[in-house]
Amino acid sequence: MLDVVNLNIEFHDHLTPETVVFDFNLYMEPGEIVGLVGESGSGKSMTALAIAGLLSRHDMEKRGQILFEQKDLLTCKREELRALQGNEISMVFQEPMTSLNPVFRIGWQVEEALRIHHPELSKQARRERAIQALMDVELADARRVYQSYPHQLSGGMRQRVMIASAMVCEPKLLIADEPTTALDVTIQAQIVKLLKRINKEKNTAILFISHDLSLIRQLCERVIVMQGGYIVEGGPVEEIFLSPKQEYTKKLIGAIPKCEKRVTV
Repeated sequence: MLDVVNLNIEFHDHLTPETVVFDFNLYMEPGEIVGLVGESGSGKSMTALAIAGLLSRHDMEKRGQILFEQKDLLTCKREELRALQGNEISMVFQEPMTSLNPVFRIGWQVEEALRIHHPELSKQARRERAIQALMDVELADARRVYQSYPHQLSGGMRQRVMIASAMVCEPKLLIADEPTTALDVTIQAQIVKLLKRINKEKNTAILFISHDLSLIRQLCERVIVMQGGYIVEGGPVEEIFLSPKQEYTKKLIGAIPKCEKRVTV
């Protein structure tokens, strides 16, 4: 479904070009969950944004291929890319308060992808689809949430709203970029459990980006470890977790509190 081949991302906003992602490779099958882990500045979020088609700065160069169902997202027309964004490929970001518009009600924002990609739907049909999406992410009293503003919801509820917005068109690929970082550990576990259920019920492939290897272990089947823009290690999660080959991966695993190493969702 997704095949990223030798992706390089280079900035040209200084006297000397700066490469932030080097020869990144990734393949994903339908319904697969893959983790992308690394410290801040490792290039994982830049890679995710490139796959989502959200890197379009004029002072940036992207080389390689991002093939989504055999269509190269780096060379396809802007109209083709827009038809995929929010419809076939969706993204959930780290902090929902910077993604949600504070002056619009939740329902209007969840319906946005439907207005763009399914203009044939009536206003009532959009409303029901949005409410169902809110119910699907286990928000109690979804009709009340639909009428609410972002500031009226808790952090965990807002993150569920972002997942509902991303899933309302039932995309084939969901990119989750640090979606649990701003949440406490209890809510983190709930969001991970929710993503696992969405994957199982909808067969949605998930690219889960995190700096937390313990969360990656709970959710993902395979993991890619990045450092300084490079892939340093990759493979099945349990294999990487139990027998890491690279010193950087060993340090990431060693930084996990021992109690968390025993926790599963």
